[in-house]
Amino acid sequence: MTISQKTNGRYGEFGGAYVPELLMTPLNELVTTWNTIKHDSEFLDHLDNILKNYAGRPTPLTEVLRFSQAINGPRIFLKREDLLHTGAHKLNNALGQCLLALKMGKKRIVAETGAGQHGVATAAACAYLGLTCVIYMGSEDVKRQAPNVLRMRLLGAEVVPVTHGSATLKDAVNEALRDWAESFDDTYYCLGSALGPHPYPEMVATFQSVIGKECEAQCRQLFSRHPDLMIACVGGGSNAIGIFSAFLNNKNVRMIGVEGGGHGTQLGEHAARFQTLTPGVLHGCYTYVLQDTHGQIAETSSISAGLDYPAVGPQHAQLFAENRVEYVSARDNDAVNALQLLAKTEGIIPALESAHALAHLIKIAPTLAKEQCVVVNLSGRGDKDLPQLSDKIG
Repeated sequence: MTISQKTNGRYGEFGGAYVPELLMTPLNELVTTWNTIKHDSEFLDHLDNILKNYAGRPTPLTEVLRFSQAINGPRIFLKREDLLHTGAHKLNNALGQCLLALKMGKKRIVAETGAGQHGVATAAACAYLGLTCVIYMGSEDVKRQAPNVLRMRLLGAEVVPVTHGSATLKDAVNEALRDWAESFDDTYYCLGSALGPHPYPEMVATFQSVIGKECEAQCRQLFSRHPDLMIACVGGGSNAIGIFSAFLNNKNVRMIGVEGGGHGTQLGEHAARFQTLTPGVLHGCYTYVLQDTHGQIAETSSISAGLDYPAVGPQHAQLFAENRVEYVSARDNDAVNALQLLAKTEGIIPALESAHALAHLIKIAPTLAKEQCVVVNLSGRGDKDLPQLSDKIG
């Protein structure tokens, strides 16, 4: 077995499918379809063609010399998922799942979104494939990600604000699942990250693995070997597992996942699941979750809507248990500073999510040898965050 390999819907002890009985019928249908279609060369070739000619793959691997000089760092390369159509890695998965839904005869798509990037990607995929699209989004995220809300509506999606609970990503997932349970005859739930009940973690990781495959080939081309260190932000964990996937069995590649450290260390002040290491079940899978002493899901806090979620994907939980990937966190202010530094030194404005990975690199850069090669997954661009950042940057 390769490291962190899935067996019967689980990664070690993590994963599984913990859902109400009503959702077992659509989940079983999805498992059957997925087990067939993931080996279907016609489907995979069709998806590859769309990723190339519609989404804009492959994305570049860009060396950032001035940024490296500014932080006294090693050689630093950015995997530019910010240059993918719609502005983030989310489109890889949205196109894959929406194409799968079309094969299943499902013409209506429901999805959740936090930072809005998965919502925009799903809306674009639905427009491209001729599907109806409904996006659930916490009302707090609707406010702080207004540009992406407008983009979703321009692409023909219905955006449904969720006002109860913390009115963020967790509550948007709840509403999307509720919709799916009531309408699965003609509706497909397009989950945006590598979490949820089986087979979603495997599907999302598979669709995002294109990032790692491209990166491996580009590293060989640019510096003739594997990278010494890879860093990616981790909310649910899809961008990270996507780029890590090609290197998991290469023990010479160090990997770091960076969570949202928020503004404090107390429960409710951050979104760092590996800080508390409390296992539990949320939205259909067993993994590390933020919860109080009574087992209730805790509130989270992060300046980044895409990292503001109380659970992490089960494969990341197992990679931590296997000591294969290091998981750390970065504070809100450090992420904002990293965003500004990359913008001023390289003319690249990263998403706040990706800026957390850059913030940790800035922190450890002086400890890294100058000849080392570091790859950071720049999972999205920061246009969506500018209204939210105007006061801090101004």
